[in-house]
Amino acid sequence: TADCTGLEIDAERRLVQIRPAFGGNIMASIISQTRPQMATVRPRVMKTPKPDESREPKIERVNVNLNPVATRAKVLDKVKQLSKASEKIEEAHIIVSCGKGIGSQENLKLAYELAEALGGAVGGSRPIVDCGWLPHHQQVGQSGKTVSPRLYIALGISGSIQHRIGMQSSEMIIAVNKDPEAPIFGIADLGIVGDMFQIMPKLTEQLRGLNKPSNKH
Repeated sequence: TADCTGLEIDAERRLVQIRPAFGGNIMASIISQTRPQMATVRPRVMKTPKPDESREPKIERVNVNLNPVATRAKVLDKVKQLSKASEKIEEAHIIVSCGKGIGSQENLKLAYELAEALGGAVGGSRPIVDCGWLPHHQQVGQSGKTVSPRLYIALGISGSIQHRIGMQSSEMIIAVNKDPEAPIFGIADLGIVGDMFQIMPKLTEQLRGLNKPSNKH
């Protein structure tokens, strides 16, 4: 089974492979009827285990004969580095993510300002990417990127299963939404029922104040 978002072992020691099905509307549990049991896992949906410093690896040295073609690599082009807030969101430690509740592409400026103050990146749900407000490489969710940052701030995101699949393994999730019944609150560590347009500027201002160098000696 490919692109699993979860793996379990049942009472009969069979591998239960969990993945979205029917357009992401349900989660299917799949059990292989043949052996060996094999599955691939979507990147970053599982937390990285802590290393065991007491273990000693067994090193096996292998002599490799490189294909002559592989040694003739050339640099054909260089890609301009993205700004911090537009970097690869799957590598960011902090993500400020927006849903359709952001209202317009112009309002994304507030999210970029908050992300900059936090030293993070900006992401978004599929609806705002479909609207052309964000490029696809910044989309979080089943049809976008799977992320597991230390902090994920969801602004105006309802929390569909398609979106949650892409960010539910984040270490800390903060959700801001006007709707107290929004599904995103079900997985949030901290939920704020309120107006993001009042909360974001105040939070950005506070963070900028903390980041200013002190004049005290």
